[in-house]
Parts: sequence; C-alpha cells; structure tokens
Amino acid sequence: MTRTALITGITGQDGSYLAELLLDEGYHVFGMTRRSSTGANERIAHLRDRIELVQGDLLDQASLVEALRTSRPREVYNLAAQSFVPTSWNQPVLTGEFTALGVTRLLEAIRQVDPGIRFYQASSSEMFGKVTESPQHEGTPFHPRSPYGVAKAYGHFLTVNYRESYGIFAVSGISFNHESPRRGLEFVTRKVTDGAARISLGLATQLQLGNLEARRDWGFAGDYVRAMWLMLQRDEPRDYVIASGEAHTVRELCEVAFGHLGLDQRDHVVQDPSLIRPAEVDLLLGDSTRAREELGWEPKVGFEQLIRMMVDADLARMRGSRDGDRPDASAYAEPWARAGAIG
Repeated sequence: MTRTALITGITGQDGSYLAELLLDEGYHVFGMTRRSSTGANERIAHLRDRIELVQGDLLDQASLVEALRTSRPREVYNLAAQSFVPTSWNQPVLTGEFTALGVTRLLEAIRQVDPGIRFYQASSSEMFGKVTESPQHEGTPFHPRSPYGVAKAYGHFLTVNYRESYGIFAVSGISFNHESPRRGLEFVTRKVTDGAARISLGLATQLQLGNLEARRDWGFAGDYVRAMWLMLQRDEPRDYVIASGEAHTVRELCEVAFGHLGLDQRDHVVQDPSLIRPAEVDLLLGDSTRAREELGWEPKVGFEQLIRMMVDADLARMRGSRDGDRPDASAYAEPWARAGAIG
C-alpha cells in the first residue's frame, strides 16, 4: 500500500528536498500551500506533475482540518513557519501566530481528524540561544534570544505535550542551520554566495554583513530532510538534534565563498553595525550523537563543499539572467543532483 505524506511549507527549501526524498521512497506526496494571488513554487516546479497541492493556512484551523481530510496522510511534516530570525523582531506577533500557535492548530487538527497520524515538527537550534554548554544536545536547556527562537520553543514543547497527553506519534527535529542553493536570499549563507557571485561578475563591488564572528553549525538541507524522515519510521517517538558537529564563523563562510571565485573577501566584505541582531547568538554547535546512533544518520556534504555548491549555482543563475534567460527549475535542481548529494 502506498504511503501518503502531507508537507506544510512544501514550497520552501526543506519542503522541496523532503518531497523529492519521499517520492523516491514511493510516497504519495501532498503539499499544503497558502492561498496567494502570486505563486512562489519555483523550488517545486520540477515536481509539479508528481505531487498534489492542497490549500491550507496555519492561521486557520478549519483549513488544516480540510487539508487532512483531503489528503488522509500517514505522516505530516510541519515545515511551515515565519522562519527568518530578523523579521521576528519586526513582526513578533505574526511570528508567534505562525511559528508557535500554528503548531497548536495543526496538532489539534490531527487529534480531531486522525490521532494515528505521525507528526514531525521542525524545531530549531535558535531555541538554545544563549547557550549554557557546548555542543548542544537534546538535554541542553533552551534560552532563546529572538521572538523566532521563543516561538520555536513553544512549538517544540507543545509537540512533546501532545505526545505525552494524547499518545500521538509526535516528534521534533532540532535542526541546526542547514543550507542549499534553494536557500532564500535573505539568509546569510545565500546572501554571501549570491554576493560573491555578483562581485565576481562585476555586478557589485561590496557585500554588507553584520556580525562576522558569529559561529554556526552549517549543513546541507538535502542531508537533514533524511533525518526528518527517519524519525517518523521508528517504533517509538523521540526528539533528535540534527547537526554536522562543526562550527564556522561568518568570516570563514565569506573566505570559502569568495576564495572559490579567486577573490579575497577582505577586499569586498563590509561590516554594517545596523545588521547586528538586538540580542546576538554567538555560538551554535550541535551534538547529533543520538541521531547517528539510533537513526543511522550522518551528513554527507561538508561545509566547504556546501558553500562551493551554492556559489556555483548562484553563478550559473546570474550568467543565465545576464544572457537574457529566465532561470527555470533546473537552476534549483541540477547542480547538486549531478553531484549525487541526495540519496
């Protein structure tokens, strides 16, 4: 019997990679999208004839109930959120509605429609915030330093609560930063790789960034979605940290990206104090021992390989645009597929 999964946030970076993985595993894949007058489906354009889209909104519980009744999934992956940390200071209430209360609405819809559904919640390393120990593991206390981190902590604990209160197979994956050529341009990794590509082509001369000494545990999104799937295949629900176990500074990120193009980041990167967070998170470093031992998971793409992959994809996209061609789905699908990074 074909297994069915529903992915919220399917049009995002993680959703598109997860959809590819589930299709390869033989799933019937539904993706939940919000009603919009403009489409933002470029990340899943190459999958449109293999997936089904249903309308639903984390702000509207009735729509979530209807999406579940339409798709009748065995598994639900909640990847939708207001996920850009700086925006969470400008829009803290909206961030809470989507990223925190949205989890409540979805879990309540599952409880109402089919409590046998297996549920994955995308938790975040931003919940650790002002860390009390390093590396961070499943038992490390949370001290979030942004409205986004606080909202994610709410969703995380609510997932635990529904598991313990109602017996729902509900798990949280505490994912550390994971990137790809499909990452939004507002995120620092993509901002750097896009900026380096622009400068190399003479389209810009400088790149403005905030805290260059902030250290993050960066991995490849295509690796991390496999851990999400593995978590829902276990006999018992349990939460896991998903991380590479290596920390690098934003400065190192710039060095790899610009160096890949034969440039020196010191000639082009300018620090802008206005881009520094009101409450900075200086170091995030994950300990994924439990995931490696119990799930048999490990990342396949290293930090430098990831950044070079992203630079190459941005360079190819810009060259296509400069030549008058509008980048199509292959700009999102081909560079890492050829490298065999997924699977």
